[in-house]
Amino acid sequence: MPANRISKTTVLLVDDHTIVREGLHSLLDDEADIEIIGEAENGQQAIAFAKELGPDVIVMDIAMPSLNGIQATRMIKKDNPQARIIILSMYTENEFVSQVIHMGAMGYLVKQTAASDLVKAIHEVRKGNAFFSPSISRLIVEKLTKTIGENPSTHTNFALTARETEILQLISEGHSNKEIGVQLDISVKTVEKHREHIMTKLDIHDVAGLTRYALSRGIINSPTAYKAS
Repeated sequence: MPANRISKTTVLLVDDHTIVREGLHSLLDDEADIEIIGEAENGQQAIAFAKELGPDVIVMDIAMPSLNGIQATRMIKKDNPQARIIILSMYTENEFVSQVIHMGAMGYLVKQTAASDLVKAIHEVRKGNAFFSPSISRLIVEKLTKTIGENPSTHTNFALTARETEILQLISEGHSNKEIGVQLDISVKTVEKHREHIMTKLDIHDVAGLTRYALSRGIINSPTAYKAS
């Protein structure tokens, strides 16, 4: 290999908005040591492309149809624990940050400031380091500080599991129990049990209420927007 040849970091972009992907592509095209090798518009595509293309870094949105970025991150990391994933999202809530870090993401950038941080984030994550937007770093520190001062035994964890969040998204997108079962390769009875657990945990007992909850948490962008006709 010639001594002056640049070793490029390969990147997969994942976002359901074409204009966002185009903007990111344009931003990264100016970097001589970064190469975009693929683009995906939903979580299912992200999983397939990650396996097929083997990018060094995956830049992943959270709120997407079919499968959101949180669940896609979980499944990609399950298949390849070494995958380096940066979450790029408009959401700064503690819930999202905690979930994606738990799923194995190495970075979390806020879209509003991504232009100034993305290139550095890609370089750092490629080297195996974590990278977060300043506002996210503050959130993490605040949570750790609060957690240290709390007694965990006094709390009950009502958080949804990864599978429950996945099913909540599909319910909110208008899919029936049978359709969810086919998509996730589980039985209708299992879907019904998960659905019951979700409603119990959230104390929400109708689809409209679940949809409002999913919207408020950024799990979906709009109710039934992605339901196939």
